[in-house]
Amino acid sequence: MFSERKKTSHSTKATVSEDWIAALPREKMQLFHTVVRGWESSYAMVSISLSESVSLRSRGELVGARQQVVVCDELLARSAVVLIEGCQAISHRGRRISNVPQVLPLNTEFFKGQTAQSAASWNEFLHRVLFADRSRFLQKLKILSETLENIAGVFHLETADLASGRAVNPNESWKTLESHHYDFNTCLREAEVLLKSFLRALPADQVADFAAEMDVAPSADKVKKFRTAGTLAHPEYRHRSAIA
Repeated sequence: MFSERKKTSHSTKATVSEDWIAALPREKMQLFHTVVRGWESSYAMVSISLSESVSLRSRGELVGARQQVVVCDELLARSAVVLIEGCQAISHRGRRISNVPQVLPLNTEFFKGQTAQSAASWNEFLHRVLFADRSRFLQKLKILSETLENIAGVFHLETADLASGRAVNPNESWKTLESHHYDFNTCLREAEVLLKSFLRALPADQVADFAAEMDVAPSADKVKKFRTAGTLAHPEYRHRSAIA
């Protein structure tokens, strides 16, 4: 999240940390808590569903575990759409305000899976070569959105294989789900830090409009379209299709 990396200047670290711990004005704080509660509730449903799937599997109830993991996939896709659209709303408005917050890059040590670790490594590289705060801010939002989409794509592929009984190595597939669930949580925390930092920089006269942009629940069609597009675009899908 906002780890204090050795290569980051002390002033930058202090600014990012201060943005996180400092209180927001009342209207902004209410918006922050409202948005975060929605994000947290959505993720909690994913966690409960995955935990139930794992418990069923540990008891040998494989059919029930496969059915439950499909539900988990649906919930994670919905949660991913909400987070991605939140990041996009922040990015869109962040291009038009004069003062954008400073950010620290994603940290590879905070992730378990290769998908997220590769994204974090790329973000760390870009952070070093981009010097403008706006460029760093927008790039982090872009990479975070892409990482969430890729995590959801792999998660869907693995759950589809498990549910259909096509998984070549079920044990590894379940480990992948747990790993991606962990990385999704890390992305969620990063999004929360970005949101609060952004709200501190957002002009007061834009808070109401921004709140309206963040208060749009994804439709079932939008979730389905997102999941299909994300899965088809993922390299792992193309690899499996070629083998099939």
